[in-house]
Amino acid sequence: MLPRSLIRIRLALLATLTLCFGASTAWAGITGKISGRLVDADGKPIAAATIQLVGSKLGAYSDVEGRYTIFNVPPGTYELRIKRLGFSTLVIQEVVISADQTTTLESELAEALIEAEEVVITAERPPVDLKLTSSQSNVTTEEIELLPVQNLQEIVNLQAGVVEGHFRGGRLGEVQFQVDGVTINNPYDNSSSMSLDRSLLQEVQVISGTFDAEYGQAMSGVVNAVLKDGTDEFEWSAEAFTGAFVFPGNDKRLTDDTIRPGGIQNYQLSASGPLHFADVTYFLSGRRYVFDDYVVGTRVFLPTDDSDTQSHVFQPSGDGDEVALGFSREWSGVAKLTSRHFESAKLSYQMLWNGFPPFRILGVGKRIDLGLENESRRSNYAFRFNPDGLSKQTTSSISHGLDWTQTFGRSTFLDLSVRQNIFSYEDFAYDSVSDPRYDRAGEPDEDLTYAPGAIIEGVELTRFTQKTDNYIFKSSLSSQVTAEHQVKVGSELQLPGVEFGAPGHLSLTGGELTRHFNEPPGFPPVRDYFPRFASGFVQDVVELPDLIVRAGLRTDYFDARALVPSDPRNPANAISGAPKSILQKTTAKTVWSPRVGVAYPIEDRAAVHFSYGHFYQYPSLNDLFSNADYEVLENLQAGDGGKYGVLGNPDVRPEQTVQYEIGYKHALSDDLGIDITSFYKDIRDLLGVEFVTTYTGAEYYRFTNTDFGNVFGFTTSVDHRRLGPFSASVDYTWQQALGNASDPRETATRAEAGEDPRPRLAPFDWDQRHTLNATLSLQKPGEYSVSAILRAASGQPYTPIIGAGGFGNGLIENSGRKPMGAIVDLRAEKSLSAMGKSINVFARIFNIFDARYFNGSVFSSTGSPDYSRFPKEDELRLLDPNRLYPPRRIEIGIRLRLEAP
Repeated sequence: MLPRSLIRIRLALLATLTLCFGASTAWAGITGKISGRLVDADGKPIAAATIQLVGSKLGAYSDVEGRYTIFNVPPGTYELRIKRLGFSTLVIQEVVISADQTTTLESELAEALIEAEEVVITAERPPVDLKLTSSQSNVTTEEIELLPVQNLQEIVNLQAGVVEGHFRGGRLGEVQFQVDGVTINNPYDNSSSMSLDRSLLQEVQVISGTFDAEYGQAMSGVVNAVLKDGTDEFEWSAEAFTGAFVFPGNDKRLTDDTIRPGGIQNYQLSASGPLHFADVTYFLSGRRYVFDDYVVGTRVFLPTDDSDTQSHVFQPSGDGDEVALGFSREWSGVAKLTSRHFESAKLSYQMLWNGFPPFRILGVGKRIDLGLENESRRSNYAFRFNPDGLSKQTTSSISHGLDWTQTFGRSTFLDLSVRQNIFSYEDFAYDSVSDPRYDRAGEPDEDLTYAPGAIIEGVELTRFTQKTDNYIFKSSLSSQVTAEHQVKVGSELQLPGVEFGAPGHLSLTGGELTRHFNEPPGFPPVRDYFPRFASGFVQDVVELPDLIVRAGLRTDYFDARALVPSDPRNPANAISGAPKSILQKTTAKTVWSPRVGVAYPIEDRAAVHFSYGHFYQYPSLNDLFSNADYEVLENLQAGDGGKYGVLGNPDVRPEQTVQYEIGYKHALSDDLGIDITSFYKDIRDLLGVEFVTTYTGAEYYRFTNTDFGNVFGFTTSVDHRRLGPFSASVDYTWQQALGNASDPRETATRAEAGEDPRPRLAPFDWDQRHTLNATLSLQKPGEYSVSAILRAASGQPYTPIIGAGGFGNGLIENSGRKPMGAIVDLRAEKSLSAMGKSINVFARIFNIFDARYFNGSVFSSTGSPDYSRFPKEDELRLLDPNRLYPPRRIEIGIRLRLEAP
């Protein structure tokens, strides 16, 4: 955890809570609502009927027009009971509620002069939602259990318009990831700080198009994961599976095909129930995951071996064991407590963790290490005979806090949320920079006579740490002000503390290792940064019988709280006679974002929708603050600006995307629906590189808002709801994503390579023109299920070369296309019952046909993943199995579940 003044934290908390209660604010919805109308056999409205969600305290009464609304319903599948004197009781089963959406029911009650049996019907979820004003998918826990997926990211990548984390052609880091409506993004790189196992998920909401004003710090999409809640009766479940990579006889994979059972292991246990005081329920879950990559190395050498590489005399002292070059060892879990002790209020605390860091007991100072940090190692084929020379990565992250929901009357509720997101990442071979093993090992060294490109001694000198401690304060006031208007207003405050850098530098001087602890600007220490984010919005949702409108306005505020040179032409004050440059504070930035979406039903089964919006996002703190000490330029001379790299610039503007979307939805039958949507994105002010010329004519590079792009495309989705045991869904996306740079540093890289750095439009690296996802399922609830996922994609771009070693090149960037690819995953499950427990045996096969290529790397001289026109220059890559898509993986497991009767 970052060092921070306790007084400052308390003052910030007090100020924010004051803002929350005084300003009537709101945040991203994690509950839905039910809206319905009751009529008799003659179509006349039925008033004063009681509507109750079975197993909960939620309900409503119908008004004189027979209408009712139940607010603040957590996502899930419910049973609805409707009672009215003189009518038969109606029970509606399988009513599906999604976050931030309205489930509409039209029901008819049968008259009964005497007491009659309940009438039970099943609610049918429509194959397309005609009320959506933009592209959105809601995946329920029942649907997740059927899919051959294990975590949140795998679920997201199955959605239309998503290509390996890129939403509709945007860069990575442009998606807001939330858990129960609160961000889990790490401001350091704008990525998700959590990996969520599927066993924790009640619902996953993926918005890949335009989105409401309540969502910010995102330009391409929003992912909201709603966690499971505690239950009123004790329930528990357990899952265990083991697996291995299975690809016998496939020698083209360039690695040992021995099957290693147990190389993949997963153990998960969950429990929920009541605590029998203060109406508290709990949900607890823990998971252990072990993964060994299929590329295996042999410990022939140790990093500290001292071979004579000049005379080719080798001194191996390894034990000869075969070990996975890449691996991960993960711990994760969640603890969630919910109290409904107060009739009109709900209080909950949750802690979600991926790897638990060491901590100190307050008032004692003793450091406690539970040994639950996540450890991993990246596979690097060059270290196949010296695997211990690779650095290891250690990660831990915690997101915890309180949520309070206060209901006022039947149609207004206030939500307050306080979170602390902690993230820690370390990457080095040995904990201490002073470890003598660094001296004994030295830098990695290879000998071509032993094996091409093989490191036979030495250790990676990488040393990096990154830690984030982010306090988030949110609140909400949502009110159904009329039968047609639901209004939200809201704000958010983030107080992140971010530190990153090298915890001690290692460099080679005269063949000897030299250590640098705090020698800026060349060898800076780990540094802390404390920027501030704040936002507010107002949103109105208008739901008329023949028109849905979602309109809102958002404002975002960002203050980097950093210093930059006042005159970039004399950044280090090293130019004699030039105007002096002083360090001045960065300016706070404020932007406004209007957004509107309209859905217009043109008949009972069809609708068109249109949406438009401005979306802003501040660049990652890594890009803003890395290499941002301009004193490094004190010896800058003409022609050597590139050796200083790209300098950070915390005074840049936010990046911007303007999105347009228009679509058509049609329920062709009760089971079959189609959705066709076209979209366009105008991307501006992306982070890029500018060339700054000093008063002496020397030139250096720094970040600013120069890059741009645009994306155009359409998606077609066909969803066939379950008809008997069969269901299917297919989506196809065509898109064109163009811009002047795929990476913020690309312009500088081109300049250093002697290429033309001037802006031009070219396909982004992830410009995948054709993407097809198909899911087929066979299911008999309580007995069996089988599902398969097909993913097919056209080739992404690459830059061809003519000559080896960069000579004779000059072809247009990303003018070539990689081969297309297709992957099929399969899941099968059989349900059994024994001693009152539900026992499910399942198997999963990933990449069932053992495809070797899917959206991977190719050789620039051929456009093929298999061969190069310059085999000598590409010798190591030709031998490296990591360039291929992972082989067939088989997992077999068992699930046990005890549910309340």
